[in-house]
Amino acid sequence: MFDVPFDQIAAMMDRSPDATRQLASRARRRVHGATPVPDSDLARQRAVVDAFFAAARGGDFDALVAVLHPDIVLRSDGGAVRSAVSRVVRGATAVARGAITFARPSAVVRPALVNGAAGAVIFEGGQLVTIMGFTVSDGKIIEIAAISDSERLRHLDAGVFSD
Repeated sequence: MFDVPFDQIAAMMDRSPDATRQLASRARRRVHGATPVPDSDLARQRAVVDAFFAAARGGDFDALVAVLHPDIVLRSDGGAVRSAVSRVVRGATAVARGAITFARPSAVVRPALVNGAAGAVIFEGGQLVTIMGFTVSDGKIIEIAAISDSERLRHLDAGVFSD
């Protein structure tokens, strides 16, 4: 194994030392096939997801990053009508920025079980606008799947999510 300081490698790659460390970390995980194991404790998952929404709504960037795994992946499906929100976002900083940007105080966020894990359904003006599923591992969110496709959501019985 080579013992070259990250700052030298970063200079060669025209990246910051932190970005270079993260790239190396991702590469090691891929080589070793390390896939984080999701937490099985639903209450623990719920606590992390609740902290995510509290931080996003409060605009607390540091608290938000604290509940996100550094290599988090967010997949958002807006469908044909909302194609602008269809994207894949990677990394805690980028996901945190997006979460704060898109957090709406007028939205009603309700806990839900999505694919057997902690999730949330989001309503605006009484209409179901997003379903979010979370994968939590070691107390950090490692993946978020968000569906805002009005065509897909239209086929769901939103009444099962209301009080």
